[in-house]
Parts: sequence; C-alpha cells; structure tokens
Amino acid sequence: MPMGRLHVLTDARGGAAALAAVEAAVDAGAPVVQVRAKGGTDRELHDFAAAVVAICAPAGATCLVNDRVDVALAVGADGTHLGAGDLPLAAARRVAGPAHLLGGTCRDPELARQLVAEGADYLGVGPAWPTTTKTGLPDALGPSGIAAVAAAVDVPVIAIGGVTAARVPALLAAGAAGVAVVGAVSAAADPAAATRELLAALERG
Repeated sequence: MPMGRLHVLTDARGGAAALAAVEAAVDAGAPVVQVRAKGGTDRELHDFAAAVVAICAPAGATCLVNDRVDVALAVGADGTHLGAGDLPLAAARRVAGPAHLLGGTCRDPELARQLVAEGADYLGVGPAWPTTTKTGLPDALGPSGIAAVAAAVDVPVIAIGGVTAARVPALLAAGAAGVAVVGAVSAAADPAAATRELLAALERG
C-alpha cells in the first residue's frame, strides 16, 4: 500500500473539535487522514488542511486533500482525492507531478480502469453500504460491487460508505485493500478507541 489501509475523513467545518479528533486518530495509529471542506471557503480549507499536515507529518501519517489539488500542493499534503466533478485525474497528474498521491472515486470496473490509466494510485469505491454522512449518493454497492471493481484493477481499492469494524472482514474478502470512514471516527465519542478498533479489524483481515 502506498499510503495505508485506514483513511480517516475529516471536515474543515468541524474546526477545533475536528482537529482534536484527527490528532487522537493519528496518535492511535491512523495512517491516512483525508481533509474535506464541503461548502466551506478556500481559506478555511487551506488553513485546516495545513493544520492537519502539521499533525500528520511528525507521525509519518499521510495527508490527502479532497477535491483540491491546488490546496494540497499549497499546504504540502501528500496527495489529493478527486471525485467525478473535480479536475480530471490526468490533468491533476500533470499539475502535481509523479510523486503526489492521486486517488479517484468510482463505482464500476470501466471507470476504474480509466482512472488507473490516467494515473490513479488508488481508488475510493462506494458507498459500500447506505450512509447518512453524505446526501444524494447512489445505491449501495455491497461487497459484490466492491469486488467487481477490485478485480478490474491492480491498484488499491479503498471501500467507503457505512463502514464499521464489523463490516471490514467482508470488504477485505471482496478484495478491498482498506477502508475509509467519516463518522465512525470523526463523530465517535472516543476517536482514538474507534481508530484502534478499525485498525485491529484490518489487521485480523
């Protein structure tokens, strides 16, 4: 894995509380943190992402920025995760260079192969199960849908959507290399304990 098997997503709109959860997760061993700012300003995303980089770097954790390769490069993040409406992955690769980690979002084998051909280092695939974290999502893929994508490409597939520690074994059995979570850590009463539980499930798998 070029980055790690557990991706903890956090939102810049969460402010100090979100940063505290990130710090707890990284201290507990989270290898990857992905920063989002749905609906926030560019400055909010920049400042929050810079603070997350400052938490991740000393611990050797990877920091990714969702949607915005320019912000990722500006704050010294390790990579960028791009969705369907973002800068095309091939264009982001030209901007960011070969050392910048790039992930793409997909849910079918055809698009997965296209994104890998454009330079994706990994793929985020989902939603694996129904989730209330984000509105307007398509139907859940289930482990079989994750398996179809994982079988089509030779880069790591990170399953997202409704992921819990109990569901990790089914996703790993389907071919996922790891999982991404939002509320399971960021909204947990004890983010460090939630992180350790997910990491243990990944290790057992």
